[in-house]
Amino acid sequence: MTRNLLRALAALVVLAAAGLIGWRVLGPAEVLEPATGAYPVAAVLPPGATGKVTQAPLIVDDRIRVYAGPRVIKADGPVGERMAITPLWSYRRWPAEVSGVVAVGSTVVSRWTDGTLIALDGRTGTVAWRASVPAGEPFTDRTGATAVWAPPGLYVAGPAVFVGDSGKVLAFSAADGSPRWTITLPRGCVTPFVTVGGQFVCGVGAWDVTSGAAVRSWPVGPSTPVGCGVARSGCAGLRDAAGHGWLTGGPRPVRTPALDAREATAGGGLVLTASGGAVTASGAASWRWAGEAQVLGVRANKVVLLTPDRHIVVLDARTGSRTAAFPMYVKRERVEPWQPHLWQLTDSYVAVERLQDDDYYLPDPSVIAAI
Repeated sequence: MTRNLLRALAALVVLAAAGLIGWRVLGPAEVLEPATGAYPVAAVLPPGATGKVTQAPLIVDDRIRVYAGPRVIKADGPVGERMAITPLWSYRRWPAEVSGVVAVGSTVVSRWTDGTLIALDGRTGTVAWRASVPAGEPFTDRTGATAVWAPPGLYVAGPAVFVGDSGKVLAFSAADGSPRWTITLPRGCVTPFVTVGGQFVCGVGAWDVTSGAAVRSWPVGPSTPVGCGVARSGCAGLRDAAGHGWLTGGPRPVRTPALDAREATAGGGLVLTASGGAVTASGAASWRWAGEAQVLGVRANKVVLLTPDRHIVVLDARTGSRTAAFPMYVKRERVEPWQPHLWQLTDSYVAVERLQDDDYYLPDPSVIAAI
Protein backbone atom coordinates (compact mmCIF):
# COMPACT_ATOMS: atom_id res chain seq x y z
CA MET A 1 0.00 0.00 0.00
CA THR A 2 2.77 2.43 0.96
CA ARG A 3 4.73 1.56 -2.17
CA ASN A 4 1.70 2.19 -4.39
CA LEU A 5 1.09 5.54 -2.70
CA LEU A 6 4.70 6.57 -3.26
CA ARG A 7 4.45 5.60 -6.91
CA ALA A 8 1.26 7.63 -7.29
CA LEU A 9 2.87 10.66 -5.65
CA ALA A 10 5.93 10.32 -7.88
CA ALA A 11 3.69 10.18 -10.95
CA LEU A 12 1.89 13.32 -9.80
CA VAL A 13 5.20 15.11 -9.33
CA VAL A 14 6.34 14.13 -12.81
CA LEU A 15 3.00 15.20 -14.27
CA ALA A 16 3.13 18.54 -12.48
CA ALA A 17 6.71 19.15 -13.68
CA ALA A 18 5.72 18.30 -17.24
CA GLY A 19 2.77 20.65 -16.99
CA LEU A 20 5.02 23.45 -15.69
CA ILE A 21 7.49 22.90 -18.51
CA GLY A 22 4.65 22.82 -21.04
CA TRP A 23 3.23 26.07 -19.66
CA ARG A 24 6.63 27.74 -19.85
CA VAL A 25 7.06 26.59 -23.43
CA LEU A 26 3.50 26.87 -24.71
CA GLY A 27 1.80 29.34 -22.39
CA PRO A 28 1.48 33.07 -23.08
CA ALA A 29 4.77 34.81 -22.45
CA GLU A 30 6.69 38.06 -22.93
CA VAL A 31 10.46 38.25 -22.97
CA LEU A 32 12.07 41.67 -22.87
CA GLU A 33 15.80 42.17 -23.35
CA PRO A 34 16.37 45.92 -22.84
CA ALA A 35 19.31 47.86 -24.18
CA THR A 36 22.53 47.71 -22.24
CA GLY A 37 24.48 50.15 -24.42
CA ALA A 38 24.08 53.79 -25.36
CA TYR A 39 21.54 55.03 -27.89
CA PRO A 40 23.39 55.41 -31.22
CA VAL A 41 24.29 58.85 -32.47
CA ALA A 42 22.63 60.11 -35.66
CA ALA A 43 25.74 60.18 -37.86
CA VAL A 44 26.08 62.25 -41.03
CA LEU A 45 27.49 59.95 -43.73
CA PRO A 46 28.56 60.67 -47.31
CA PRO A 47 25.98 59.60 -49.92
CA GLY A 48 26.19 55.96 -50.91
CA ALA A 49 25.04 52.45 -50.03
CA THR A 50 25.97 51.70 -46.43
CA GLY A 51 24.80 48.12 -45.92
CA LYS A 52 22.37 45.30 -46.61
CA VAL A 53 20.28 43.20 -44.23
CA THR A 54 18.06 40.13 -44.38
CA GLN A 55 15.01 41.77 -42.83
CA ALA A 56 13.37 45.03 -43.84
CA PRO A 57 14.47 47.79 -41.44
CA LEU A 58 12.19 50.48 -40.08
CA ILE A 59 14.61 53.38 -39.67
CA VAL A 60 13.71 55.15 -36.43
CA ASP A 61 14.95 58.61 -35.47
CA ASP A 62 17.76 58.17 -38.06
CA ARG A 63 19.57 56.28 -35.27
CA ILE A 64 18.35 52.69 -35.09
CA ARG A 65 16.95 50.00 -37.37
CA VAL A 66 13.89 48.12 -36.10
CA TYR A 67 12.99 44.69 -37.49
CA ALA A 68 9.82 42.65 -37.13
CA GLY A 69 9.51 38.88 -37.08
CA PRO A 70 6.41 36.77 -36.53
CA ARG A 71 6.70 37.10 -32.74
CA VAL A 72 9.59 39.48 -32.15
CA ILE A 73 10.58 43.11 -32.53
CA LYS A 74 14.26 43.97 -32.26
CA ALA A 75 16.56 46.87 -32.99
CA ASP A 76 20.18 47.39 -33.93
CA GLY A 77 22.19 50.44 -34.90
CA PRO A 78 23.50 52.80 -35.92
CA VAL A 79 21.66 52.89 -39.24
CA GLY A 80 24.87 52.97 -41.27
CA GLU A 81 26.13 49.58 -40.05
CA ARG A 82 27.25 47.38 -42.94
CA MET A 83 25.12 44.38 -41.86
CA ALA A 84 22.77 43.30 -39.09
CA ILE A 85 24.56 43.14 -35.74
CA THR A 86 23.76 42.02 -32.20
CA PRO A 87 20.45 43.63 -31.23
CA LEU A 88 20.47 46.67 -28.98
CA TRP A 89 17.20 45.38 -27.56
CA SER A 90 14.50 42.84 -28.36
CA TYR A 91 10.92 42.15 -27.33
CA ARG A 92 9.21 38.79 -27.84
CA ARG A 93 5.63 37.63 -27.26
CA TRP A 94 3.92 34.28 -27.62
CA PRO A 95 1.51 33.08 -28.98
CA ALA A 96 0.44 36.47 -30.43
CA GLU A 97 1.99 37.55 -33.74
CA VAL A 98 3.26 40.94 -34.82
CA SER A 99 0.75 42.64 -37.12
CA GLY A 100 2.54 45.95 -37.72
CA VAL A 101 5.07 48.43 -36.37
CA VAL A 102 5.26 52.23 -36.65
CA ALA A 103 7.41 54.90 -35.01
CA VAL A 104 6.78 58.40 -33.71
CA GLY A 105 10.09 60.02 -32.86
CA SER A 106 11.98 57.43 -30.83
CA THR A 107 8.80 55.60 -29.72
CA VAL A 108 8.20 52.26 -31.47
CA VAL A 109 4.54 51.21 -31.48
CA SER A 110 3.56 47.64 -32.36
CA ARG A 111 0.18 46.04 -32.96
CA TRP A 112 -0.39 42.35 -32.23
CA THR A 113 -2.90 39.71 -33.26
CA ASP A 114 -4.26 39.39 -29.71
CA GLY A 115 -5.58 42.96 -29.82
CA THR A 116 -2.74 44.63 -27.94
CA LEU A 117 -0.98 47.87 -28.90
CA ILE A 118 2.44 48.05 -27.24
CA ALA A 119 4.82 51.01 -27.30
CA LEU A 120 8.53 50.54 -26.69
CA ASP A 121 11.02 53.26 -25.90
CA GLY A 122 13.37 52.97 -28.88
CA ARG A 123 16.25 54.28 -26.78
CA THR A 124 16.02 51.54 -24.15
CA GLY A 125 13.72 48.84 -25.52
CA THR A 126 11.54 49.03 -22.40
CA VAL A 127 7.72 49.02 -22.54
CA ALA A 128 6.39 52.57 -22.40
CA TRP A 129 2.66 51.80 -22.50
CA ARG A 130 0.06 49.41 -23.83
CA ALA A 131 -3.58 49.63 -24.94
CA SER A 132 -6.38 47.36 -26.13
CA VAL A 133 -7.36 47.61 -29.81
CA PRO A 134 -9.02 45.34 -32.39
CA ALA A 135 -6.90 42.30 -33.20
CA GLY A 136 -4.41 42.87 -36.00
CA GLU A 137 -3.75 40.73 -39.05
CA PRO A 138 -1.17 37.91 -38.83
CA PHE A 139 2.45 38.38 -39.87
CA THR A 140 2.64 37.76 -43.61
CA ASP A 141 6.09 37.92 -45.22
CA ARG A 142 9.57 36.59 -44.67
CA THR A 143 11.39 39.91 -44.35
CA GLY A 144 8.78 41.81 -42.36
CA ALA A 145 8.61 44.57 -45.00
CA THR A 146 4.83 44.73 -44.89
CA ALA A 147 4.81 44.88 -41.10
CA VAL A 148 7.24 47.83 -40.87
CA TRP A 149 6.65 49.75 -44.13
CA ALA A 150 2.96 49.04 -44.90
CA PRO A 151 1.43 47.84 -41.60
CA PRO A 152 -2.26 47.02 -42.03
CA GLY A 153 -4.50 49.35 -40.06
CA LEU A 154 -1.69 51.41 -38.48
CA TYR A 155 -1.04 55.10 -39.26
CA VAL A 156 0.88 58.03 -37.80
CA ALA A 157 0.58 61.81 -37.84
CA GLY A 158 2.39 64.31 -35.64
CA PRO A 159 2.57 63.02 -32.04
CA ALA A 160 -0.17 60.41 -32.50
CA VAL A 161 -0.67 56.86 -33.72
CA PHE A 162 -3.94 55.61 -35.20
CA VAL A 163 -5.54 52.17 -35.42
CA GLY A 164 -8.12 52.06 -38.19
CA ASP A 165 -9.93 48.75 -38.29
CA SER A 166 -13.27 47.03 -37.66
CA GLY A 167 -15.24 50.11 -38.64
CA LYS A 168 -13.51 52.45 -36.19
CA VAL A 169 -10.49 54.68 -35.88
CA LEU A 170 -8.79 54.93 -32.48
CA ALA A 171 -6.25 57.69 -31.87
CA PHE A 172 -3.61 57.47 -29.15
CA SER A 173 -0.90 59.80 -27.92
CA ALA A 174 2.41 58.23 -28.84
CA ALA A 175 4.01 59.75 -25.74
CA ASP A 176 1.92 57.97 -23.09
CA GLY A 177 -0.78 55.95 -24.86
CA SER A 178 -3.63 58.12 -23.64
CA PRO A 179 -6.73 57.93 -25.90
CA ARG A 180 -7.27 61.07 -27.97
CA TRP A 181 -10.49 60.27 -29.82
CA THR A 182 -12.48 57.46 -31.42
CA ILE A 183 -14.76 57.67 -34.45
CA THR A 184 -17.07 55.14 -36.07
CA LEU A 185 -16.50 54.98 -39.80
CA PRO A 186 -19.42 54.97 -42.22
CA ARG A 187 -19.92 52.04 -44.56
CA GLY A 188 -17.76 52.10 -47.65
CA CYS A 189 -14.66 53.36 -45.85
CA VAL A 190 -11.88 51.42 -47.60
CA THR A 191 -8.10 51.68 -48.00
CA PRO A 192 -7.59 54.57 -45.55
CA PHE A 193 -4.53 56.82 -45.52
CA VAL A 194 -3.31 59.91 -43.67
CA THR A 195 -2.38 63.09 -45.50
CA VAL A 196 0.56 65.38 -44.83
CA GLY A 197 -2.03 68.08 -44.11
CA GLY A 198 -3.41 66.08 -41.17
CA GLN A 199 -6.51 64.24 -42.40
CA PHE A 200 -7.50 60.60 -42.01
CA VAL A 201 -9.05 59.79 -45.40
CA CYS A 202 -11.06 56.88 -46.76
CA GLY A 203 -13.57 56.39 -49.57
CA VAL A 204 -16.45 58.23 -47.93
CA GLY A 205 -14.87 61.20 -46.18
CA ALA A 206 -12.03 62.69 -44.18
CA TRP A 207 -11.45 63.45 -40.50
CA ASP A 208 -9.06 65.82 -38.77
CA VAL A 209 -6.31 63.79 -37.05
CA THR A 210 -6.07 66.25 -34.15
CA SER A 211 -9.73 66.27 -33.13
CA GLY A 212 -11.46 63.49 -35.05
CA ALA A 213 -13.90 66.05 -36.47
CA ALA A 214 -15.21 65.48 -39.99
CA VAL A 215 -13.60 67.62 -42.70
CA ARG A 216 -16.09 69.22 -45.07
CA SER A 217 -15.64 69.83 -48.81
CA TRP A 218 -13.57 66.71 -49.33
CA PRO A 219 -13.58 64.92 -52.73
CA VAL A 220 -16.32 62.28 -52.66
CA GLY A 221 -15.69 58.65 -53.54
CA PRO A 222 -12.73 56.27 -53.40
CA SER A 223 -9.34 57.92 -53.84
CA THR A 224 -5.79 56.76 -54.42
CA PRO A 225 -3.06 58.30 -52.26
CA VAL A 226 0.20 59.44 -53.82
CA GLY A 227 3.50 60.53 -52.33
CA CYS A 228 3.02 58.62 -49.05
CA GLY A 229 5.61 57.72 -46.44
CA VAL A 230 5.58 54.42 -44.57
CA ALA A 231 2.31 53.23 -43.03
CA ARG A 232 0.31 55.04 -45.75
CA SER A 233 0.93 58.23 -43.81
CA GLY A 234 2.16 61.69 -44.75
CA CYS A 235 0.55 61.35 -48.18
CA ALA A 236 1.16 64.54 -50.17
CA GLY A 237 -1.64 64.10 -52.68
CA LEU A 238 -4.44 61.93 -54.03
CA ARG A 239 -6.34 61.10 -57.18
CA ASP A 240 -10.10 60.87 -56.81
CA ALA A 241 -12.44 58.35 -58.41
CA ALA A 242 -12.48 60.40 -61.63
CA GLY A 243 -8.67 60.44 -61.79
CA HIS A 244 -8.41 64.10 -60.80
CA GLY A 245 -5.32 65.03 -58.77
CA TRP A 246 -5.35 67.00 -55.54
CA LEU A 247 -2.56 68.21 -53.25
CA THR A 248 -3.25 67.54 -49.58
CA GLY A 249 -0.78 69.71 -47.71
CA GLY A 250 -3.34 72.04 -46.13
CA PRO A 251 -6.68 71.96 -44.29
CA ARG A 252 -8.50 71.36 -47.59
CA PRO A 253 -7.36 69.53 -50.73
CA VAL A 254 -6.31 71.72 -53.65
CA ARG A 255 -7.23 70.67 -57.19
CA THR A 256 -3.99 70.15 -59.10
CA PRO A 257 -4.35 69.11 -62.77
CA ALA A 258 -0.63 68.29 -63.05
CA LEU A 259 -1.27 65.40 -60.65
CA ASP A 260 -3.86 63.83 -62.97
CA ALA A 261 -1.17 61.90 -64.84
CA ARG A 262 -0.63 58.36 -63.57
CA GLU A 263 3.12 58.94 -63.80
CA ALA A 264 2.88 61.89 -61.40
CA THR A 265 3.49 61.89 -57.66
CA ALA A 266 3.83 64.59 -55.03
CA GLY A 267 6.06 65.63 -52.17
CA GLY A 268 7.50 68.73 -50.56
CA GLY A 269 4.97 70.98 -52.28
CA LEU A 270 6.01 69.62 -55.68
CA VAL A 271 4.24 67.62 -58.35
CA LEU A 272 6.83 65.32 -59.91
CA THR A 273 6.21 63.59 -63.22
CA ALA A 274 8.53 60.91 -64.56
CA SER A 275 7.84 60.40 -68.27
CA GLY A 276 9.34 61.01 -71.68
CA GLY A 277 12.88 60.39 -70.47
CA ALA A 278 12.81 63.13 -67.84
CA VAL A 279 11.55 64.06 -64.38
CA THR A 280 9.77 67.41 -64.25
CA ALA A 281 8.71 69.42 -61.22
CA SER A 282 5.95 71.97 -60.82
CA GLY A 283 4.33 73.71 -57.89
CA ALA A 284 6.69 75.09 -55.24
CA ALA A 285 9.49 74.99 -57.85
CA SER A 286 9.79 74.38 -61.57
CA TRP A 287 12.61 72.41 -63.15
CA ARG A 288 13.44 69.46 -65.43
CA TRP A 289 15.98 66.68 -64.91
CA ALA A 290 16.89 64.72 -68.04
CA GLY A 291 16.92 60.97 -67.49
CA GLU A 292 14.64 58.00 -66.85
CA ALA A 293 13.90 57.30 -63.22
CA GLN A 294 11.29 56.31 -60.65
CA VAL A 295 10.54 58.88 -57.96
CA LEU A 296 10.95 57.29 -54.52
CA GLY A 297 9.97 60.42 -52.61
CA VAL A 298 10.90 63.81 -51.24
CA ARG A 299 12.42 64.47 -47.82
CA ALA A 300 14.39 67.39 -46.37
CA ASN A 301 14.51 69.23 -49.74
CA LYS A 302 15.85 66.09 -51.44
CA VAL A 303 14.13 64.40 -54.38
CA VAL A 304 15.26 60.77 -54.42
CA LEU A 305 15.15 58.87 -57.73
CA LEU A 306 15.86 55.26 -58.70
CA THR A 307 17.20 54.80 -62.24
CA PRO A 308 16.67 51.74 -64.48
CA ASP A 309 20.28 50.63 -63.87
CA ARG A 310 19.56 50.72 -60.11
CA HIS A 311 21.39 53.88 -59.17
CA ILE A 312 20.10 56.38 -56.65
CA VAL A 313 20.07 60.00 -57.84
CA VAL A 314 19.44 62.78 -55.33
CA LEU A 315 18.25 66.16 -56.60
CA ASP A 316 17.86 69.48 -54.81
CA ALA A 317 14.08 69.91 -54.56
CA ARG A 318 14.36 73.68 -55.07
CA THR A 319 16.52 73.69 -58.20
CA GLY A 320 16.55 70.15 -59.63
CA SER A 321 20.35 70.10 -59.57
CA ARG A 322 21.97 66.77 -58.81
CA THR A 323 23.61 66.54 -55.39
CA ALA A 324 24.47 62.83 -55.33
CA ALA A 325 24.42 59.69 -57.49
CA PHE A 326 25.58 56.16 -56.63
CA PRO A 327 24.78 52.47 -57.30
CA MET A 328 22.24 50.91 -54.93
CA TYR A 329 24.57 48.02 -54.20
CA VAL A 330 27.11 47.53 -51.45
CA LYS A 331 30.77 47.02 -52.28
CA ARG A 332 31.70 43.61 -53.68
CA GLU A 333 28.04 42.64 -54.01
CA ARG A 334 27.07 40.59 -57.05
CA VAL A 335 25.20 42.92 -59.40
CA GLU A 336 22.01 41.43 -60.83
CA PRO A 337 18.74 42.97 -62.04
CA TRP A 338 16.12 43.65 -59.37
CA GLN A 339 12.88 45.52 -58.83
CA PRO A 340 11.95 47.70 -55.85
CA HIS A 341 9.16 46.25 -53.73
CA LEU A 342 8.67 48.47 -50.67
CA TRP A 343 10.93 51.20 -49.34
CA GLN A 344 11.40 53.88 -46.69
CA LEU A 345 12.78 57.37 -47.12
CA THR A 346 13.98 59.50 -44.18
CA ASP A 347 15.83 62.81 -44.01
CA SER A 348 19.18 60.99 -44.17
CA TYR A 349 18.60 57.48 -45.53
CA VAL A 350 16.74 55.39 -48.06
CA ALA A 351 16.08 51.67 -47.57
CA VAL A 352 14.71 49.48 -50.37
CA GLU A 353 13.57 45.88 -50.43
CA ARG A 354 14.72 44.27 -53.67
CA LEU A 355 12.86 41.56 -55.58
CA GLN A 356 14.16 39.41 -58.42
CA ASP A 357 11.83 37.31 -60.59
CA ASP A 358 9.05 37.58 -57.95
CA ASP A 359 11.39 36.35 -55.24
CA TYR A 360 13.75 38.08 -52.84
CA TYR A 361 17.03 39.38 -54.17
CA LEU A 362 19.82 37.18 -52.83
CA PRO A 363 20.07 36.37 -49.07
CA ASP A 364 20.07 40.04 -48.01
CA PRO A 365 17.30 41.71 -50.02
CA SER A 366 17.12 45.04 -48.15
CA VAL A 367 19.76 47.62 -48.99
CA ILE A 368 20.29 50.89 -47.10
CA ALA A 369 21.97 54.06 -48.35
CA ALA A 370 22.83 57.46 -46.96
CA ILE A 371 21.48 60.33 -49.03
